[in-house]
Parts: sequence; structure tokens; C-alpha cells
Amino acid sequence: MGAGRCGRCATRCGRGPAVNPEQGLPPLSLYVHLPWCIRKCPYCDFNSHTLRDELPADDYIQRLWEDLEQDLPLVWGRTVHTIYFGGGTPSLFSAAHFDRLLAGFRARLDLAPGAEITLEANPGTIEHDSFQAYREAGINRVSLGVQSFHDPQLQALGRIHGGDDVQRALASLQSAGLDNFNIDLMFGLPAQSTEQACDDVRMALAADPAHISYYHLTLEPNTAFAVNPPPLPGEERCWEMQDAGSALLEAAGFAQYELSAWARPERQSRHNLNYWRYGDYLGIGAGAHGKLSLPANGEIQRLIKVRHPRRYLAGERLAKTHVLQPAER
Repeated sequence: MGAGRCGRCATRCGRGPAVNPEQGLPPLSLYVHLPWCIRKCPYCDFNSHTLRDELPADDYIQRLWEDLEQDLPLVWGRTVHTIYFGGGTPSLFSAAHFDRLLAGFRARLDLAPGAEITLEANPGTIEHDSFQAYREAGINRVSLGVQSFHDPQLQALGRIHGGDDVQRALASLQSAGLDNFNIDLMFGLPAQSTEQACDDVRMALAADPAHISYYHLTLEPNTAFAVNPPPLPGEERCWEMQDAGSALLEAAGFAQYELSAWARPERQSRHNLNYWRYGDYLGIGAGAHGKLSLPANGEIQRLIKVRHPRRYLAGERLAKTHVLQPAER
């Protein structure tokens, strides 16, 4: 899925510091990685793992709390402004699980009033009334991994959902009153025409989202598509798709604020913006990355958690820590 992924990678995407005048520190976010999927998509290079047995939700939640508690001394007295549940497919976890998680976070952290709390969801894992339950649990923003509304493209991408599942998920979002949602769309898909890419944008706009992520399918190393590449549109055709889709988004009142992120006025992802402005973020969960400013010595530290969920559940935690030198900031 698109927005909010910096807690999963070590890449700086900042455009200058976002200073919190109260503390002289950047704003603080929390990224929570939930690594399981029903099936790993052939283009995906994120830390996601096919769920082969029962979801170990209770054990994983306990490990998340333990992970967070070991990072707390690095952020004492600081307020968390956004929470982002990424994956994997976080919507494999139930609303009751998120209710427990958020209660545990509130007990351990100073969570800002009105904090943005985003859940990544897959249309293939959502029941008709689940979004209402997620909202009642405290989720107030959803990022829906649609990718396309057309079954041939979805099948080529190895997605577990179809176009009908997308429409049901969008109807569930709307009936739950969750109007702050993102739709992930990809272009440059196998056998996709420019008109089909534009049709995806039009169908997304018809759902009246606050935010659309419109990004180009790329073949990343260590993915099934990298080993067996599908036939993809050429570079010129992909530029056409990008330009035509961007024109539709602009005409609908969306403004581009990141490479692939488009939002209605005042509806940008606050979590994304904190990454983009080089803010701080705690990262908990298997493979999560964090970046924290340490006022005691002026250092900026990156923390990388153990990648494999089996090792993480067994009690391993930190894979690597790294102090950023001035030239790296």
C-alpha cells in the first residue's frame, strides 16, 4: 500500500525539519507494523509474510507493548500526534484487537487530542460492517489498498480481491461515516491502457475520498515480479498515464503534496507529512524503523527492529541502531 511507509524503510524523505516550538524537537509519530498477509503480492517488497496458521494476534500485541516500553525512555514527556498501522495487511486484526492496542498505547504514551490514527486495509479482508467497528475502536483514517477497480489488472497483480470487493469496502467506509480515507491506485499495470488507468482514477474520485495515492508500478528487487517480469506498458505510455491521471485529480480539486500523494484541501495525511518534514517517529513491530531526536546529546538515532515475525515473537527486538552523522541528516 501507498502512504505512510517510512516506518518500514530507512530512507530519509525529508524536506527540512518540522520543529515543535514547545520542545525544540520535531513532532513525534508512532508507526506499528503488522506483518501478515493472506498472500504476498508478487510486486511487494515490504516486510510482509503469508499467514500460514492462525493469526497470533494476542502474542503479537503483547510483544508490541513490550517493544514500545523499551523505547519509551527515548521519548519521555513527548506527545504522539499520529499513529499509523501498516503492513502486511493490518485489517487481518479485528476491531477488538485495535481497541486493546490503542488502550495500551494511551496508557503508555501522551496521545494528542484529535490524533490521526490510520489503518491500512485490504478490500479482500473486510466484512460489510467492519469499518464501523474499527471506527468505534478509535481508527479515524483508513488507507484502502484498491490498486485497480478492474478484475484483469487485479488478477495480474496477484491481489486477493476483485472490483466487487472494492465497491463493498467503499460502501462500508461510507456507511461507517469514515470520510477521511485514502485510496491506493497503481498505474503502469500489465496490459493496462491509458484509458483504463484514467477509468480507475474516475472510479476512485466517484467514491469521494479525502486522499488518493497514485503511483507507478515498479519492479523491485527480491520480488516475484523481478524474477519473472510481466509484460508492462512502455515508458512513454506510463508517462501518459501519469499525466492524464494527474490532470483528472487536479480537475477534481486534489493537490499533489508528495511524489504520489494527492489530497483535498487540508486533508493531507498528517503522518505522511511528519515523515516528509523529517519529523520523529517511533517504530514498533517486526521490521519497523524508527527515527528519534535525542535532546540530551543532540543525536538523531535510527532504530531497526528484527525483521522476521517468528524471531520478533520469540523475544528478539533490535536488529540495528545507528546514530546519524551531520552529513546524513
